[in-house]
Amino acid sequence: MSSVDLIMPKLGESIMEATILKWHKQIGDKIAMDETVLDIATDKVDSEVPSTAAGILESILFKVDDVVPIGAIIARIKVVSSSENQPTNPSTSPEPKKEYEEVKIVEEIPFQPTASTNQVSSNGMRFYSPLVLNIAQSEGISMADLEKIPGSGQDGRVTKKDILAFVANPNKTVVTAVPIETPQVEIIKSNVEVSIKPAPEMAPMVYPGNVEIIEMDRMRKLIAKHMVDSKHTSPHVTSFAECDVTNLVLWREKVKKEFEKREGEKITFTPLFIEAIVKGLKKYPMLSSSLDGDKIIIKKDLNIGMATALPSGNLIVPVIKNADQLNLVGLTKQVNALANAARNNKLRPDDTTGGTFTLTNVGTFGSIMGTPIINQPQVAIMAVGAIKKRPMVIETPQGDTIGIRHMMYISLSYDHRIIDGGLGSTFLNTVSKELENFDSNRGF
Repeated sequence: MSSVDLIMPKLGESIMEATILKWHKQIGDKIAMDETVLDIATDKVDSEVPSTAAGILESILFKVDDVVPIGAIIARIKVVSSSENQPTNPSTSPEPKKEYEEVKIVEEIPFQPTASTNQVSSNGMRFYSPLVLNIAQSEGISMADLEKIPGSGQDGRVTKKDILAFVANPNKTVVTAVPIETPQVEIIKSNVEVSIKPAPEMAPMVYPGNVEIIEMDRMRKLIAKHMVDSKHTSPHVTSFAECDVTNLVLWREKVKKEFEKREGEKITFTPLFIEAIVKGLKKYPMLSSSLDGDKIIIKKDLNIGMATALPSGNLIVPVIKNADQLNLVGLTKQVNALANAARNNKLRPDDTTGGTFTLTNVGTFGSIMGTPIINQPQVAIMAVGAIKKRPMVIETPQGDTIGIRHMMYISLSYDHRIIDGGLGSTFLNTVSKELENFDSNRGF
C-alpha cells in the first residue's frame, strides 16, 4: 500500500496561490481516477482539482478558505492494491482519523524572562529593571509612586538616575510623560528582561453621511491585488489611435446571417480584432513577450487573451491558444466557446493560462476609449472602444470629401521597461491599418 500526494496544480505563469472553496471528498472516502476532489479559485477562474490516483483519501492538509501556494501538497491518497481491497474483519474497528493535519506555527522570543525580573505595572505598559525595583523597595517607594516617575531612558523607561532624583526630592511635582504611539508588537530587550507590549486597539472607522458598506467578494479582492501588483511591476504607458472600420462593419452586416447559417455560430467583432492583432504581432514579436530579470522572453506561440465579463460583473481572461494558426471560422468558434464557458462558470484552469497578449473591449460597455492595465507577466494589452458614426474627411484622388464613417478608438498599454513609445505606437498603427484596410469582398 502506498500514498500519492495531491498537488495544488499550476494555474498560470502569474498565479502563485489559490484559495480552497470546497472539499467534495472527506477522509476515508473512495476516489476514482480523475474524480473531482475539491474546488479552488484564483483571481482568474474557479476550477476543480481531479484526483491523480484511485484509492482512499488518507489526509486533508488544508481547510476551506485556506490560501495555498502552487505546488504545495493539499491531500494524500492511499492507493489500495487488489489484494488489499478485501473486506476487513468487522470486529476490528478502524482507528479514528483526524479530519485535518494541522501545521502549528510557534513564535520564538530570543530571551525568556524569569518571574523575578519580569515586573510589570498594574496597567501592563511599563517595565522596570531589577536595580530600579531594588532601590524602590529599599526606599519604600510604592508601585503607584513608581509609575508616576517620568523616565529619561529609552522608550521612557525609569533609570537609576531618575529614581535617585525622586528619592532626593520626593515632594517634587511629577510631570506625566506624553504617551508615544507604539507598533502592534514591540519587543523591549535588556540583559535581564524581554516583554511584549500590545498596541492599543484601533477605533472602528466611522463613515459620515448616508452610506452603504459592501464587503468585497473573494474574486474582487484577488482582482484588486492583481491590478495593484501589475502597476507596481510595470511602468505603464498608453498610446491611442483612431480607426476607420467602415469596411469591417459593412462586411460583417453583409455576411453574419450566412455565417451563422453555415457555421452555426454568430460572428462578433472580437475574432476580427484578434485577426488584426495576430498580424501585428507577427511583424513586431516583442509585443508578445515577458520579462525575467534582465532577460526578455519572446513568446513564439501567439496565445491571445480576451477580457470577458462574468455575471457577477467581474472580469476574467480566457485565452485562445495558437490564435495565429486559426482561420476566421476557428477564431469565432473559440471566442464563442470561451465566452459561453465564462458566463456559465465552466472555464477550466487551462482556459486562462499561457496568454501572451490580451484584448479588452471597453466599447461593450459604451466607452469610446480606455487605458487598460497589463495582465502580468505579459507586456502589452489592447483596448478597443465603441464604434460610432461620425462625419469624416475622406481623401480621394479626385479631392477631399466629407462622409459618414464608422470610427473607433483603440489604445495600447505597454511595459515601458522593454517597449519604447516608438515600438508601441508603430504596433498600434499597424493594427489600425489592418482594420482600416479590411477587404470587404473577402469570404470567411
